[in-house]
Amino acid sequence: MRPEPSRGPRVTARALPAALALSAALTLVTAPGARAADHPSASPGHVFHVDCAAPAGGDGSRDRPWSTLAQANAQPYGPGDRLLFRRGSTCTGTLAPRGEGSATAPFTIADYGSAATRARLDGAGAHDTVLLSNTQYLRLSALEIVNAARPGSERNGVRLRLTDFGTARGIAVSGLYVHDVRGGDAKTLTGSSGIHVAVEGTARPSRYDGLEIAGNRIEDVDREGVYFKSTWSRRPLVGNQQDPHTYPGAWTPSTRVRVHHNTLRSLAGDGIKLDTTAGAVVEHNRVDGFQLRSPSANAGVWTFNTDDTLVQFNEVSGGGNTHDGMSFDADGASRNTLFQYNNSHDNKGGFLLLCPYSGAKTVGTTVRYNVSRNDGARLIQNCAGPVLDTRIYNNSFLNTDRVPAYLVQDDTPSPTTTDHQLTVRNNIFASRGQGGYALKNPTPGLRFDHNVFHGLPPAHLPANPGGTTADPGLRDDFRLTAGSPAHAAGQYVADNGGRDYFGTPLPAGAPTIGAYEGPGVH
Repeated sequence: MRPEPSRGPRVTARALPAALALSAALTLVTAPGARAADHPSASPGHVFHVDCAAPAGGDGSRDRPWSTLAQANAQPYGPGDRLLFRRGSTCTGTLAPRGEGSATAPFTIADYGSAATRARLDGAGAHDTVLLSNTQYLRLSALEIVNAARPGSERNGVRLRLTDFGTARGIAVSGLYVHDVRGGDAKTLTGSSGIHVAVEGTARPSRYDGLEIAGNRIEDVDREGVYFKSTWSRRPLVGNQQDPHTYPGAWTPSTRVRVHHNTLRSLAGDGIKLDTTAGAVVEHNRVDGFQLRSPSANAGVWTFNTDDTLVQFNEVSGGGNTHDGMSFDADGASRNTLFQYNNSHDNKGGFLLLCPYSGAKTVGTTVRYNVSRNDGARLIQNCAGPVLDTRIYNNSFLNTDRVPAYLVQDDTPSPTTTDHQLTVRNNIFASRGQGGYALKNPTPGLRFDHNVFHGLPPAHLPANPGGTTADPGLRDDFRLTAGSPAHAAGQYVADNGGRDYFGTPLPAGAPTIGAYEGPGVH
């Protein structure tokens, strides 16, 4: 997929002092200097060719390419080196290259030749088709990657792994076609995913800095699409969700992570899951079909133990069941997560999950200027535990075919608890169906104001100061008709991002209710 121009500047929900304080602390875990590989090639910048259909005995040149992954794995690589696989050929086994590039001369793994089909790497049931371990300044692109043999065991298409490494910088995984990765159902540190990012070890705090996962096509994967996990994850915000014997390291988040312009389809479990990151951006991705073959809980795009995550301009659909099956989830120990300008539709589980549990907290989530069509079961669900300082405003929800059972499903054990602080403001909830939309166990910390509730059963409506039940004139494209009572009827929200779902600038005064700020459409 060709990256498209950004539809607006990066905006944050509120000031991010935690991220600023973090920058100084991370200097303590930075790898000292560049780690240029000490290898026997005459000079940096050598090119090595692999054609697994070629005769044995090649030397890696274009005329006499290597013919096995074992030969490629045996060569140490350094700055400027390129490892190229011939288009139209298939190599079987695990590619596990040694070495790394530099900031000015990355090590590149890509393709060569003019064949119509991609160079293909087939793991054939190995744990990993591609394993990038303890490396940095590396570019992986353009290849086709599969791993379908012996289904059900743990395996990955591409696995990035750090073990007591320190800081790994400058890795990009782009333009891959990863498909038919048939792993098991468990979510673990080591697999199973289309693209798996793991930080391990007990001796040296480790993290990725500047990791980019972009423009990949990931299809037919059991179980995860893109999955992050780290052992360097312990902090008070997590509570007792992390076993201190299994995950011993103090929180050392990966930084400057970008996951963008990827297409993910037909996933057994989750679409994109971030874990132990600070300031990550997830944008312009298409997730179509997740939670399709897993009995466990899964979501489209979600965060765990993260700070300051920005999730924007994504389209998520096809959540396959109600466990969890939502497009978006700010999970345990997620702090200052911002979901904005996303399109969610046709998910059986619903639109949004806020899910602290086992002593963790979810803090500072903002959900604004998103649209949701025919998301089912419940539009918003809170798990048991503290959901603190959460704002859901100026979103538009339209249900025509699927009517949710719950507007909000609050799973806090006691309706008298005050550990929820959740404001639902300036949203349109419109239904053209019948029934549904109850509130389950609403806590005192759940507050509504200035919302449009149209077509919802009156007996189920919450108190909604400043709101209305009048027809908002919400069109199928989420714009509003002329004369809509939602125009300029909302409550002003500071630090609102400056634009609506469609890119229209927001006014200095009262906004229009819903995700559309433009003029009425005739």
